[in-house]
Amino acid sequence: MSTGDLLYSDTEDALRDSVRQLFAEQCPPEVVARAYDPAPQDFSGVWRRLAGELGVAGLLVPESLGGAGASAREAAVVMEEIGRAVAPVPFLSSAVLATVALLRAGATETLSALAEGELTAALVVPLSTAPGDPIAGVSSDADGLTGAVSSVAGAAEADVLVVPVAGADGLELHTISTDAAGVEVSPLLALDMTRSLANIQFSAASSTVIGPGADAAVAAALETGAALLASEQLGLAQWCLETTLAYAKQRKQFGRAIGSYQAIKHRLADLWFEVGSATAAARYAADTSAREDPDASIAAAVAQAYCSGIAVHAAEECVQLHGGIGMPGSIRPICTSSGPRAISWRSAPPTAIGPGWPAW
Repeated sequence: MSTGDLLYSDTEDALRDSVRQLFAEQCPPEVVARAYDPAPQDFSGVWRRLAGELGVAGLLVPESLGGAGASAREAAVVMEEIGRAVAPVPFLSSAVLATVALLRAGATETLSALAEGELTAALVVPLSTAPGDPIAGVSSDADGLTGAVSSVAGAAEADVLVVPVAGADGLELHTISTDAAGVEVSPLLALDMTRSLANIQFSAASSTVIGPGADAAVAAALETGAALLASEQLGLAQWCLETTLAYAKQRKQFGRAIGSYQAIKHRLADLWFEVGSATAAARYAADTSAREDPDASIAAAVAQAYCSGIAVHAAEECVQLHGGIGMPGSIRPICTSSGPRAISWRSAPPTAIGPGWPAW
């Protein structure tokens, strides 16, 4: 067993800087807030730049297939920055879940297109599906795929669906275009509008069979997704802590900065400790996944169980220590003045029920 390293490498830091700069330009809080408008902002251009210019869509794809040949460590850095910016991009659904499933199943042609950013994909399982959960799969016969799957992350913006199908000899993996005949993708109104969810209905839809033995491919995708989702939750928690700490230093009440009051100090100190612990858990999960360490499954479960709760707590503390002004997001003037806090609070609870939620 190789020794783990929880520190960030120079390459990972450089990747972080590039992603953070892009999000600062393309996804500032006031722009992300438009995801909640009646006519939501279109963020597809952000993903095209992220996938094309920075090449993050192919981080987990081997170089022989046109990808970067990187690992879960680099993908975790991107996920942290997505969490900090609450960026509405399909990295988890396409570049992690669908990509890992296809990679394990040997779907080389589709992977090359995903790595280039030409296509996006979604793994057709409910977002709350944890590693080891039974996958029923849709049914298949001579007429094509038939069945329904609810709450699929990233399906609304996907070009290709990666579908677990109940075959005669076990679970199979199929691919099908979202605009194919017999496929209906119905977007859902969710609490977190920065990660789209959709219900999918198949009615005699013609698909391409990748191959049997999909159980291992889907399980690997869900485990990797759970490990990396912890990094997104970490990024959100870090932003909440840093922003709240800065606010407590400059916001004055009764002639003193509110951070000088002992009650505020205690809450921020507790949160600092929690975020530090979450950093260790998330980094260990990403590192063991990258090294295919025997501890990877346990590390992913621990990271999800811990980081999901810390993300919610950090967002709650952020809103409360800002005086609660981040709560009424439906009121435009207040939402504008406190947009990042309102968005972070909305995004934190849904991330707690992603792949490998705490009950796993």
